Amino acid sequence: MSTAPDFDEAFKDKLEDLFRWRRDVRKFKTDPLPVDLVDKILSIACVYSPSVGNSQPWRFVKVNDPKRRAAVKENFEIQNREALDNYQGEKAKLYASLKLAGLDQAPVHIAVFADTQTERGAGLGQSTMPETLKYSAANAIYTFWLAARAYGVGVGWVSIVDPKMVADLMDTPPEWEFMGYLCVGYPEEENQTPELVRHGWQERGELEAFIFER
Repeated sequence: MSTAPDFDEAFKDKLEDLFRWRRDVRKFKTDPLPVDLVDKILSIACVYSPSVGNSQPWRFVKVNDPKRRAAVKENFEIQNREALDNYQGEKAKLYASLKLAGLDQAPVHIAVFADTQTERGAGLGQSTMPETLKYSAANAIYTFWLAARAYGVGVGWVSIVDPKMVADLMDTPPEWEFMGYLCVGYPEEENQTPELVRHGWQERGELEAFIFER
């Protein structure tokens, strides 16, 4: 039996700092990331992320091809213009002013998928909630995000793209469901306050709005 580590108060404070400083980064330095550092962060996500039935359904695709990157950027711009049509007045002006992706600057691009037909885990825990495979992949993204922050690397999760277009572009199997497109690199600026809060889009809610008892 292994001995559990002693997570002292100093560690707990540092852990809370990690959560606080994990931000959705949209502005990146163009400096390249060491390949071994990217692989280290990916390995942490793949080895330590929780998954339903130990299925490990996450699939990280490094997008190195400039043409594929350019196609994703073009699709983002199309989808972003269409999303702008959902807002009117001051909200539309504010939306148009927001920088919602770092596709031009981030040196590393990663498309993340969930293998919805994986044989790993033998279906344990999925018969009643098959969507837990996607939840597991989302957990892996968050693990990657936190690990990256610990190494001084920023991550931006881009969701304003057409999932089918990205899947087709990456030539992935049909059973792989697109989860998100990650921009990864050193942050151009550091701030513990979410960017959407700083720019007046949405304040963080009070705890009472999210926690209930029955």
